[in-house]
Amino acid sequence: MRGDDYAWLSDRTPEVVDLLRDENAWTAQATAHLAPLCEQLLAEYHHRVQETDNSAPLRKGAWWYTTRTEEGRPYPMLCRRRDAGAQDEVMLDLNAVAAELHADYLAVETEVSPDGDLLAYAVDRDGSEEFEIHFRDLTSGRDLPDVVPGAYYGMAWATGALWYVRTDEAVRPFQAWVHRLGTPSDQDVCVFEEADARFELSLELGRSGSLIVVHLESKMATEVWIADAAAPTPVLRVVEPRRQGVEYSVEPQGDRLLVVTNADGATDFKVVEAPLASPGRTSWREVVPHRPGTRVEAVVAFAHHAVRLERCDGLLRLVVMGASADIAAAREPDSAYAIDLVDEGDYDAGVARYRSSSPVRPTETVDLDLATGSRRVVKRETVHGWDPEAYEVHRLVAGDDVPLTVVHRRGIALDGTHPTLLYGYGSYEHSIDPGWSALRVSLLERGVIWAVAHVRGGGERGRRWYEEGRLAAKPATFADFVACAEHLVDAGYTSRGLLAARGASAGGLLVGAVTNMRPDLWTAVVAEVPFVDALNTILDPTLPLTVTEWEEWGNPVDDAEIYDVMASYSPYDNVHDAPYPAVLATAGLNDPRVSYWEPAKWVQRLRRHTTSGAPVLLRVELGAGHSGPSGRYEAWADEAFVQAFMLDRWGLGPGASG
Repeated sequence: MRGDDYAWLSDRTPEVVDLLRDENAWTAQATAHLAPLCEQLLAEYHHRVQETDNSAPLRKGAWWYTTRTEEGRPYPMLCRRRDAGAQDEVMLDLNAVAAELHADYLAVETEVSPDGDLLAYAVDRDGSEEFEIHFRDLTSGRDLPDVVPGAYYGMAWATGALWYVRTDEAVRPFQAWVHRLGTPSDQDVCVFEEADARFELSLELGRSGSLIVVHLESKMATEVWIADAAAPTPVLRVVEPRRQGVEYSVEPQGDRLLVVTNADGATDFKVVEAPLASPGRTSWREVVPHRPGTRVEAVVAFAHHAVRLERCDGLLRLVVMGASADIAAAREPDSAYAIDLVDEGDYDAGVARYRSSSPVRPTETVDLDLATGSRRVVKRETVHGWDPEAYEVHRLVAGDDVPLTVVHRRGIALDGTHPTLLYGYGSYEHSIDPGWSALRVSLLERGVIWAVAHVRGGGERGRRWYEEGRLAAKPATFADFVACAEHLVDAGYTSRGLLAARGASAGGLLVGAVTNMRPDLWTAVVAEVPFVDALNTILDPTLPLTVTEWEEWGNPVDDAEIYDVMASYSPYDNVHDAPYPAVLATAGLNDPRVSYWEPAKWVQRLRRHTTSGAPVLLRVELGAGHSGPSGRYEAWADEAFVQAFMLDRWGLGPGASG
């Protein structure tokens, strides 16, 4: 039996909740001197951000859809209009929903029916990621009496019905249900259940509107089922039965499926097609071959074209695919950038809509012409007082060929005098693309260098990069982050007394591990909802997500080697007597992904062992979950606090210009 002096914190008793409140009070007291700096940062955010704004209208069916924000209101409004020049109709005002529900926290998922007459909106009131689905008649603007409790992410409209997802006791999405409008939710029908605890279920309506697509995914295998969305009785059929090590996703297009898969040794994935009538692997025909080093991440289908999202040399790109060959690849105007498909619009549309930005270029909304591959900017984010020419972005390489993105004032001297924030993640093949943040400007304007370490375990260099940082190879993730930090010091960007580390969730595991490994490197560490009690969590299959996570971290219950590897890096288990840097950890009481007690236990142990006298602080959102507060102004206040904490450790107070 493993000893754990702080295991009692995992029992959510009133006494434990009171302790968390005491932690918040202690953090507030220890940081009271930061209040003027927090206020100054918030004032800068408000000045810089265009608070009253509309997204670029996007046509879907007979309507143009847009999202509107208004100054002083924390949540957006979902709007639409019949014609491009007509007045907006408000479909859903999230501010009104929050007021009606008396919700301090609000997360909402929405789906408009294909005919545009109905809106399904799912509400999470406390960050637990359990949703209640409501239905609105968009003609009258009134809600229907139908209410579906206990839902999860993922909704898809079928004829007269809505498909949705439920979770099991371990908060694993495992069932697909169908709710027929006008019937009580206790008459809803479960049409699919996934018994294997390694697999999670998700669903969506295919872009053509004709098929419901149900995805079953573990970390290393996939199985997809499809159903006719117009059928009065749902009948699901499998595309290709699951096989360990084989992953695939499908995109319906007319009478065929486009399939992105790693089958047959396609490590970085390829694109195949199959007839809808016989979609299995024996019918797959290659469309885009496997190209080592170019990771195909997704394909989005339109009536006459498709758009491929792929990553090469660490950067994403969009490629327009014609009937028999690629037409063009979109060219972004930066050496380092981030792109993402926002909403592709109508299936019959002639453009694909996406967002593009860089660390110095505010977000642009772009339409990619599917006939020519040309890009047209349809909206630029307004940022008051920002001069992109005053800053520069570099792509460096550290350690074992680890990409490192660095942003700083133009023409700085590499004399080691610059406060620097190094961010990292490095798990689940998730890539940290260097995009824009209007809030980050407050750090850059004070002379802070912002850097991202694209460490192994992420997907920046394709599937190989992921494989070299997972399971027993996980320690490579932490070695890469340390190598990036040392490179920044050795190259003269910063020095050990001026270097801070930041990471969230699995990125919190990363910064927690490197804090134990090299406490001398950091002046401050910010770990947001950090996965720091990794070994205890992955040893307990009754906790949310644990069994599904065994293919990411390994199974220490049955594998002694994995147990030893995890024991060697788990941040909570490796705290030791050392001069630790200042630490700020955050938690969400309702977090189903990283339980609140992980950071709570970690900070107790850090305080017991640190010899530096630097503060070790915990801040707990008592009414939220993994994503923190939901309203934009509360989120800004949280970010101002984190930035003030770091600026204080760097000696940069109100009005400092760096």
